Amino acid sequence: MRLRVEFTTEPFDLDETPAHALVAREVVETAELDSVDVGPFGNTVEGGADAVLAAVDTLLRRTMEAGATRISLQVNVIERGRRDREE
Repeated sequence: MRLRVEFTTEPFDLDETPAHALVAREVVETAELDSVDVGPFGNTVEGGADAVLAAVDTLLRRTMEAGATRISLQVNVIERGRRDREE
């Protein structure tokens, strides 16, 4: 199964990149993901379910430790493997 996650971390700071945003970027760029798109107001990652879910777990834990007070995310299934469709 493949997943796509869109996420943002808050609070926003338009003058300086917050520590939690830098941590989020580091987490997704070092994870074993197939696609990473990091932007100023939203981020998107894609990959296999295990890799994406592991990255989300790390993202949530590390960004909160770095000062995030809110993390919004949306998870979409973008492709199911043959075995998933047969069940």
